[in-house]
Amino acid sequence: MSVTLFDPLQLGDIALSNRVVMAPMTRSRASEGDMPNDQMVEYYRQRATAGLIITEGVHPSKTGKGYCRTPGLFTDAQVAGWRKVTDAVHAEGGKIVAQLMHVGRVAARPNKDADAETVAPSAIRANVQLYTDSAGMVATEMPRALETREIPGVIAEYAHSARCAMAAGFDGVELHCASGYLPAQFLHSSSNQRTDAYGGSVLNRIRFVVETLEALAGAIGAGKVGYRICPGNPFNDVKDDNPAETFGALLAATANMGLSYLHAIQMPQLGIDCQALARPLFRNNLIINESFDLEKGRQALADGQADAVAYGRLYISNPDLVRRFREGLPLARFDPNTLYTLGGKGYIDYPPAP
Repeated sequence: MSVTLFDPLQLGDIALSNRVVMAPMTRSRASEGDMPNDQMVEYYRQRATAGLIITEGVHPSKTGKGYCRTPGLFTDAQVAGWRKVTDAVHAEGGKIVAQLMHVGRVAARPNKDADAETVAPSAIRANVQLYTDSAGMVATEMPRALETREIPGVIAEYAHSARCAMAAGFDGVELHCASGYLPAQFLHSSSNQRTDAYGGSVLNRIRFVVETLEALAGAIGAGKVGYRICPGNPFNDVKDDNPAETFGALLAATANMGLSYLHAIQMPQLGIDCQALARPLFRNNLIINESFDLEKGRQALADGQADAVAYGRLYISNPDLVRRFREGLPLARFDPNTLYTLGGKGYIDYPPAP
């Protein structure tokens, strides 16, 4: 009998009631101090029937922030704020993990604290522009290359954030290794031109990610740790000479770590079948994501392509997506104009199906 989207799944230490995962999506609603707020509590509570919620990217330190109105997870106040979110999700029977996202060089100065640096593997600016509330679209800041001696401290910030996640009641954490952020900057040959133990060869370029995953596993247990990849994705100005080789080496290096899951963004148009690359190498649970609908997600599980399917855009306007899938109800369309705006409009005002 084939697996369905509505079957339970043991994801490492995390028991899911179904295999419909809410993908991480930046929504830019955090309050001053990078704080979660009551609107965020309601947003995640509404979507708690997902088997698993993966939060928007949260920065593990003030250095790791680059966008406006994104939440952090490294202070006592932030822990208390996130505790309201996790309590609300758990009260509805859901599970939730925090996606840890250090942006590295993908940062705009107006979005950062005055004393927060912008750092990266190499002093190479990302050729993109970012939105700021104070100045509109601006160029990213020129990063400072991390000294070799500083890298263990950055990894320790991730581990501290993971411990904060446990204090806040999260069920686990996900390391964001895609979209051109700091881990991806170490992985890709275009953004990593180091000559020390963290640059050059493939094994050196994957070292930062491997050591960070080891630190997260050591801090909270491997069964509560997942990570997200998208081989070949040039988003935020990264490029690799051989992404299949680079990510194949990463998958092999993490295969026996006992991690909760791998979250793979499936974008065949990039020339790499991420699912086909991951399945033989990564032996634990696989979540796949990118433009799935009900039928494609159902087929992916039936064919054994993955263990769960993550949905992003559909969750914006369909807080009760699991019920709509299960009962064959129509899906609501979201308003793209309110994805990142302030307030509850287009955020917590999408009603459940009647």
